[in-house]
Amino acid sequence: MSRPVIGIIGNVHIINDEYPVQAAGVSNIEAIAQVTGATPLIVPALPHAVGVSDLIDACDGFLFTGGRPNVHPKHYGEDATEAHGAFDLDRDAVALPLIRACVERKVPILGICRGFQEFNVAFGGSLYPEIRDLPGRMNHRMPPDGTLEEKFAHRHVITLTPGGRFARIFGRDEVLVNSLHGQGIKRPGERIEIEGHAPDGTPEALHVAGAPGYAMAVQWHPEWRAHEDPVSRPLFESFGAALTARHARGAA
Repeated sequence: MSRPVIGIIGNVHIINDEYPVQAAGVSNIEAIAQVTGATPLIVPALPHAVGVSDLIDACDGFLFTGGRPNVHPKHYGEDATEAHGAFDLDRDAVALPLIRACVERKVPILGICRGFQEFNVAFGGSLYPEIRDLPGRMNHRMPPDGTLEEKFAHRHVITLTPGGRFARIFGRDEVLVNSLHGQGIKRPGERIEIEGHAPDGTPEALHVAGAPGYAMAVQWHPEWRAHEDPVSRPLFESFGAALTARHARGAA
């Protein structure tokens, strides 16, 4: 039997300040290929080029990755400010309806960083434009200096809901993760159940309540060296198991 196919949502990138491309981080590609056992496929976040139903027909599941641009606040009823940073309206137009459709059709989905925030907005939640500006919150952004190894190094613990989905995947109620985000959940969406928090109370792990299939997301970046990280590997393995099960049903 062929391997499952995972659609990795792409991000806009400009080569030499003039040539636009759609790209996905190698860490995301390797995490899918090395841990889930699936074939990674980059999905262009261009609404005029792809349709939600066609994507679901083509892929067994989707990885909603991190990205520099943020979800536009118009999607949660707020005005854009300088603190919100840059936006990618094309990705918004693909990712938000795709998340809702995948939940409805039992298609496995995993969100990372921006993807975590997209899950929340897709179900009516809102975001803070800058976590570090809130009283009592830590700076969750990527360290400005150092090597990639240093930037993606573990920085804080996540406390998980005892007996929850994430605690069962990791086999414990506390895990150590990296931190490379500026925005975060302000108001959880209607179906968003938070299962993990950073020490300052920032939501870091969620699932879509009542979803008939796999629909989970994390605010950190588990794709970095996922095959050797004791937290990242079981997360991607659980995603891979859901993908394999759906692929097998489709091939039967």
